[in-house]
Amino acid sequence: MSHPQPLTSEEKLADVKKQLSLPRIVVICGSTRFMTEMAQADLRETKAGKIVVKPGCDRKSPHEFWSDPVEAEALKVRLGDLHRAKIRLADEVLVVGDYIGDSTRSEIAYARSLGKPVRFTHPEVDPDA
Repeated sequence: MSHPQPLTSEEKLADVKKQLSLPRIVVICGSTRFMTEMAQADLRETKAGKIVVKPGCDRKSPHEFWSDPVEAEALKVRLGDLHRAKIRLADEVLVVGDYIGDSTRSEIAYARSLGKPVRFTHPEVDPDA
């Protein structure tokens, strides 16, 4: 007699989302130079009935959090880890902007490695197109 395989973490998360009747969750990725466009995408996705998560910090804008270079570098690492957690939580990824830098390229690769669908506001910048 075969025994059922235990659920993976991803399967458990999907099951809980289903039990809670959660709407689809979309994570917005892209360069923080597109924060205004990300806010607009957030509005569109929310209007479409989705839960939206996106970068919460714009490190390109002056702020005391990143005034010390050593602390700023440590924060950058923590924010990257946090954003990858957002990608794991999400059902899909929306990449905003007409430019893909190294961080966003890495996030796209990570999302695709997890089997997450990735959409683009500018499909021509898809690194795999």
